[in-house]
Amino acid sequence: MLVGNIYVISAIAVVGGGLFGFDISSMSAQLNEQSYLCYFNQGPKGPPFTDEKCSGPHTMVQGGITASMAAGSWLGALISGILSDRLGRKYTIMIGCLIWIVGSTIICASQNIGMLIVGRVINGLAVGIESAQVPVYISELAPPSKRGRLVGVQQWAITWGILTMFYISYGCSYIGEKDFRGWKAAAWRVPWALQMIPAIFLFLGMMVLPESPRWLARKDRWEEAQSVLALVHAKGDLHHPFVALELQDIRNTCDFESQNRHVTYLDLFKPRMIHRTVVGLFMQIWSQLTGMNVMMYYITNVFAMAGYSGDANLLASSIQYIINVIMTLPALMWMDRWGRRPTLLVGATFMAIWMYANAGIMATYGTVVEGGVGNVAAQSMEVKGPPSKALIACTYLFVASYAPTWGPVSWVYPPELFPLHLRGKGVSLSTSGNWAFNTALGLFTPEAFANIKWRTYLVFGIFNTAMFFHVLFLFPETAGKTLEETEAMFEDPDGIPYIGTPAWKTRISTHKVAQMEQGHVGDLEAKAVPGSASPGVGQESGSSSEPGIGSGSGSGNGTKTKEG
Repeated sequence: MLVGNIYVISAIAVVGGGLFGFDISSMSAQLNEQSYLCYFNQGPKGPPFTDEKCSGPHTMVQGGITASMAAGSWLGALISGILSDRLGRKYTIMIGCLIWIVGSTIICASQNIGMLIVGRVINGLAVGIESAQVPVYISELAPPSKRGRLVGVQQWAITWGILTMFYISYGCSYIGEKDFRGWKAAAWRVPWALQMIPAIFLFLGMMVLPESPRWLARKDRWEEAQSVLALVHAKGDLHHPFVALELQDIRNTCDFESQNRHVTYLDLFKPRMIHRTVVGLFMQIWSQLTGMNVMMYYITNVFAMAGYSGDANLLASSIQYIINVIMTLPALMWMDRWGRRPTLLVGATFMAIWMYANAGIMATYGTVVEGGVGNVAAQSMEVKGPPSKALIACTYLFVASYAPTWGPVSWVYPPELFPLHLRGKGVSLSTSGNWAFNTALGLFTPEAFANIKWRTYLVFGIFNTAMFFHVLFLFPETAGKTLEETEAMFEDPDGIPYIGTPAWKTRISTHKVAQMEQGHVGDLEAKAVPGSASPGVGQESGSSSEPGIGSGSGSGNGTKTKEG
């Protein structure tokens, strides 16, 4: 018996995002822990850990350890498109769970840095698969008016994963003594073993969830596709108007794309696709260049420079994880009303402000510490007194700005950009951009703090400024539109060639879609949507037919407007 409640489906599926969160805080919580620093010590006296104060891995090596997961995720995201198109969204997610269990086993059993890196690369493969395909899976099942909220739950799951694993790691830090003689490896082995639990839960949970109806349709399994749509959207009623409407949307799209059954990643770079490919890719790239994951991975280093150490550092760091969880909620509740564009623009503005503020505080009040605070080179400066509190406040405010904006939207947006036959590969390519830059930033950040110091914040402030203008001019609004309707926005014959409707002219259409979902099809068929300029579903770009709102990839929701 399959589960049909879309909220339950999303709650189970987004545990895949929780795996990413577990990895982030499992590393950030260990960076200043005695057991981790001594076991993987590369200090002056190195193994067998005879230093009076273990300094842990060298700066570049630590960057490599952190970035190894992201490097694996980059590859996982790319291969996920191929797996997803062949095996389906559901079974691809389940494969990712098995890979995560293998990687976590190697990590918690690590005997040296090499083994730790191998385990994190394997874990990364799993995270890349899950982060690319969970949003696709949910977006292809969710009703349009709730799609942003439901896909955005993935970001909320990430924040919960971060918070949960951080406190697990904090509790396990009390295993053994917190000095260079009495530490025990179990302090990091136990939390890294426990991170297998959500993967086991996700694997078992996916067994009772349906497959994506759009993937089933592409495989000509129409009866199953209709059954899934009825189960999820109409409590099993195969004859509900919205089920018929949605099925016709999918059928017309599949008919139109039947000549594109065999697609490759190169198809994403053809003239009619290049714009949305670049937008999707930069959606994920910019989400990394905000500097948020730097705050997540290396926050204990930032707070060490603000004068916090030991338990005080861990507790202060955990506050930002709590902020991250709480501040993601507004986006889940209102993202579909706010729209994607305003959310991204507001987020970029505030994040730039806090990054510039941190750069100014460090440049004005910070003092350089030779060798770094606590002999950690990445902790290259120290701020004391009121400026240190201002630094922490701006860090918290940065997290509070990211959590309801770029965090959830970065997962919601890419699946909405691509047509059905390219959605799996398009989202996997977009997500690979996330992980490629995550890898680069994992390597860059420790070295940046060690060498260019306060200017590290300045770099991210400039990135946030640049992304504001990119969104303003080139990111169209996708909120409230069916996936097929979004396709027509890019094919608008009256728009900009190869781009479609100009981004600043696109609007939210939640009210219209909500009517569809409630079965008020007759009202929609009776009148056209004011300002609609795109062809109806199943019509080729440039068709002279009137725009419509019912059954397909038109700028309405597909059913053609009645003539006359």
